[in-house]
Amino acid sequence: MAASPHTLSSRLLTGWGGACIWYLEGRAMRESPRRFLHLLRNVNQQWVTFQHINFLRRMYVTQLNRSLKQQIKPKPEPAESPFLAKTSLDEAKAEICEMRPLVPSSLSLSRKPSEKALIELEPTSVTEGSIALGKETKEEKQWKEMKLRADDLPGILARLSKIKLTALVVSTTSAGFALAPAPFDWSCFLLTFVGTGLASCAANSINQFFEVPFDSNMNRTKNRPLVRGQISPLLAVSFATCCAVPGVALLTWGVNPLTGALGLFNIFLYTCCYTPLKRVSIANTWVGAVVGAIPVMGWTAATGSLDAGACLLGGILYSWQFPHFNALSWGLREDYSRGGYCMMSVTHPALCRRVALRHCLALLAMCAAAPALDVTTWTFPVIALPINLYISYLGFRFYRDADRKSSRKLFFCSLWHLPLLLLLMLTCKRRAGEEGAGAQQS
Repeated sequence: MAASPHTLSSRLLTGWGGACIWYLEGRAMRESPRRFLHLLRNVNQQWVTFQHINFLRRMYVTQLNRSLKQQIKPKPEPAESPFLAKTSLDEAKAEICEMRPLVPSSLSLSRKPSEKALIELEPTSVTEGSIALGKETKEEKQWKEMKLRADDLPGILARLSKIKLTALVVSTTSAGFALAPAPFDWSCFLLTFVGTGLASCAANSINQFFEVPFDSNMNRTKNRPLVRGQISPLLAVSFATCCAVPGVALLTWGVNPLTGALGLFNIFLYTCCYTPLKRVSIANTWVGAVVGAIPVMGWTAATGSLDAGACLLGGILYSWQFPHFNALSWGLREDYSRGGYCMMSVTHPALCRRVALRHCLALLAMCAAAPALDVTTWTFPVIALPINLYISYLGFRFYRDADRKSSRKLFFCSLWHLPLLLLLMLTCKRRAGEEGAGAQQS
């Protein structure tokens, strides 16, 4: 058996010297593994393993042999003629269309003949549909230049001027002209008709010009001409100017200055007050109702003054705006919030319903006041009572239920309520002779 170093040193040196050597040898043997491992530690106090050493070796070899790196170049594809590409594509389509599915015998026995025919025809229709869908998506991705044709220009300008809204404004103005206690002058009526229509077209066109960035976020307005780029903004502003200037001129010099001032004020209020206010405050609804009541220009065009009858007609048009627009905006709350508009239906839904019901009831009161102001006979409140009660009932349903169904019913009722109400007012209009007779009896 071999002797250990401790026994060897103790044999060679005895006494105090041997004890010192024995102590130093034992300490060196105990601390040598620890010092060896300490030398293998890196700067970050992490153990250096075999993987680290192997990684450093591979990095060293890579740096020395940079010339061994291969630079791969993509192989150029052979140029193919368009005729051959088209032929191969047609052949592929023919092969796809001719494929038939392999239906198992167990499945075919359990199905009816009609189901078998459906199974055989379905893959063909799916492949044809996929090919057609691929063509459509490819065409949609391609850049298309919008070209303005002369045939499309009238329709584009009609949508720019909101022709349906303009027709409603012109019709209410015509009703006001006919309701006025004055002889019917056809030349004055035609000038009022054309001037009001031109002023409304100008206001609506400028409104769309200002709201292009916001209309693009709404499903209801994303197909407007300026949003789709069918016409340029310069053409839209030019069209609005060409409508506003002759429209206001006709109302001012062709009818009377009061009607011209009302037309100019309507354009200013709609474009410079109502349009920017839609993104700031819910007060825009009340401002828009004032714009809707401006068609009393028909009354002022016939009489040249703003008397009690004109104020009554304006009040009816003003109150009618709230059930009409509040019911419309209730179904478009998502669109208005997406577009960034501050509407009652979005920010104050309870107030939206209360205001609609309140003005439905106000229509009852104003229709009852029409005979007292010598606008209509006493027959008018009686025959107008059913339609006013019906719209009030729908307003109450909208206030109580607060759902999309009740709002749609109220909106569609408002579309026929106002024309019918104005028609009943025309039917029960108090004539000039009746006014004189009533004044003599009093």
